[in-house]
Amino acid sequence: MIEIKTYRGHIRNWQALSQELNLDCSSMTRQEREIAILQKAYATWKENMTEHLYGMFAFALWDDAEQKLICFRDHFGTKPFYYYLTEDNKILYGTYIKEILDKSGFKKELNLDMLQIYMSLTYVAGEDTFFKGIKKLMPGHYLIFQNGKLEIKRYWKPEFCPDETKSLEEFADEIHETVKQMFLEIKTDDEIAESFLSGGVDSSYVLAMSDAKRADSCGYDEERFDESRIARKTADLLQVEHSVCNIQPEQYFDIVPYVMYHMEQPLGDASAIVFTIACNETAKHTKLCYSGEGADEFFGGYNMYRNAERYGDNLKNFYVGNTNIMKEDEKQKILKYYNPEILPINLVKSIYQETEALDPLTKMSNIDIQIWLEGDIYLNVDKMSTAAGLEIRMPLTDRRIFDIASRMPSSYKVNQEQNKIAFRTAAAKVLPEEIAFRKKLGFIVPIRIWLADERYNQDVQAKFHSDIAEKFFNLDEIHKIFEEYINGNSDNWRKIWTIYTFLVWYEEYFVKR
Repeated sequence: MIEIKTYRGHIRNWQALSQELNLDCSSMTRQEREIAILQKAYATWKENMTEHLYGMFAFALWDDAEQKLICFRDHFGTKPFYYYLTEDNKILYGTYIKEILDKSGFKKELNLDMLQIYMSLTYVAGEDTFFKGIKKLMPGHYLIFQNGKLEIKRYWKPEFCPDETKSLEEFADEIHETVKQMFLEIKTDDEIAESFLSGGVDSSYVLAMSDAKRADSCGYDEERFDESRIARKTADLLQVEHSVCNIQPEQYFDIVPYVMYHMEQPLGDASAIVFTIACNETAKHTKLCYSGEGADEFFGGYNMYRNAERYGDNLKNFYVGNTNIMKEDEKQKILKYYNPEILPINLVKSIYQETEALDPLTKMSNIDIQIWLEGDIYLNVDKMSTAAGLEIRMPLTDRRIFDIASRMPSSYKVNQEQNKIAFRTAAAKVLPEEIAFRKKLGFIVPIRIWLADERYNQDVQAKFHSDIAEKFFNLDEIHKIFEEYINGNSDNWRKIWTIYTFLVWYEEYFVKR
């Protein structure tokens, strides 16, 4: 007997799998059919079953015949999976950390080493977490627990093999046709979805290719940060209804404890708070929404990628992913506990080895696919949408989309003037060029302004002067960072926000509970 012990996700190619596995799913609910598919897929292909699955998933199954537990996490890590070995060698596991915290045999202790990583990256990268002993099953991996022995195996990793024989237009055509295929699988006819929409090409392309009749955006009173005006033009062009959640600073700061609790790990990404508010608002009128994550990392969307060639071989000495806000000498001053062996660069050494013969852009992209997406972007999407009761599906995050990117020469991704060139060329098939080739702004938030305002930063200041802060930080040093920020060094806002979100998270999990 094969029993699915826990499962969260969405299997996109369920119809093709049902036929291939000879399953009649016609009278089943979605959850029932996907569990039936997982059971039959394992019975048919065993550990190789993930080669046949497209979509998002994290699940554990019990193989009664072999008396073993097997746990899988999807290729890119869109759904989380955690595990913990007790002192008496029992395994605790779940798709939420909270599922482990509540179980007998778990001892709650802070993993202080993780604070050093967090202070640089602003998110929890790699397999360790802030809870000592709780580990993440990394993307593209599965776990076997049998006869008291734990074994982790990797079933997939990003691989790149540039094809110089195809033209830019041919790659753009392939992207476009593949995105069409995604939308044949992304939902069933009886499901109704809306779509998140910013001012960028990714969400605009997703909306244009979808059957969504409503788009949801966030806006601010501060006009230079507000992309909702641009998003409205896109929505009007595509003739869809457009709703805007206008976010106020009081609302933003008030929801931070809620975010850190449901995130289960601290996250210093300021856009995560905005995304949470967007999910909560959107969930009031739909339970299913599209979002455009994945394209930036696959196709060269970040502006810093244009510096890749200039970085050259020096990349492996400093590039650890999309964010790196504090150097080691600064952390030594700030942290009361500092271990010189705990370095962010150690997290990515093996990834550099995988791409040693490839160009700098591919190396940067691979780091972000394996570290940044899993630790920040997908974590945020999963945790905050789930907390709101909203399901998000990401049509651009798919192995078939990545396969195109993996074969694409870097010159079709980035040049000195533009990023995501081939992807934008594909999007221009259904969008005006002014939208498809609009300069990337990023998911910007007015936090650098709000954080300096005494009307809103009272809790930040209180946390910086708290007993919790004194436990982990040299207060004079973090107060100096805050003062420099108030006096005009606006770049310090990220450091302040990263410290603050850790303090809020710690209070939620180690003081209140």
